[in-house]
Amino acid sequence: MSIARHYFVLGGARSGKSLFAEKLTLNLAPSCSYLATARIWDDEMRDRINEHKVRRGDEWLGFEEPIELSHQLKILNDQKQPVLVDCLTMWVTNLMMEEQDVEAASDELIDVLKTLSVPVVFVSNEVGQGIVPDNKMARKFIDHTGLLHQKISQAVDEVYFLTAGLPSKLKG
Repeated sequence: MSIARHYFVLGGARSGKSLFAEKLTLNLAPSCSYLATARIWDDEMRDRINEHKVRRGDEWLGFEEPIELSHQLKILNDQKQPVLVDCLTMWVTNLMMEEQDVEAASDELIDVLKTLSVPVVFVSNEVGQGIVPDNKMARKFIDHTGLLHQKISQAVDEVYFLTAGLPSKLKG
């Protein structure tokens, strides 16, 4: 059983999930940790990351960890402030690109989550509501994220799904 309440915010691209998750996290404490999983692959990704950084204020302590998410969460637990993890789909992408065992990493994340004394808010893209992709890697990505989303949803206390900036509470 979790020591702290944990949250999961899910939605499509540009659904408003990151902004909603930021507000949710700041409602938990006056200062928070922001744990980014994205890597800068190109200029467009750099612009997206900068947009997120500009939007956040001084209430946020920023950290970046593209692979060792569980390890970094254990370290941030000592900060004694809520942690926003944005986002799980980028984390899965990074694991796949590094040819890591996504299932084992996902299971480790769930195990670590149960031990944390600070709230964690996870953000992820819902990628499984479209057509089945025509290539193996994309299908594996959807499989990995879908299974991770199920595990996270079971492990957290509240789950939200965003559509067009509007949150729907699915759990909690």
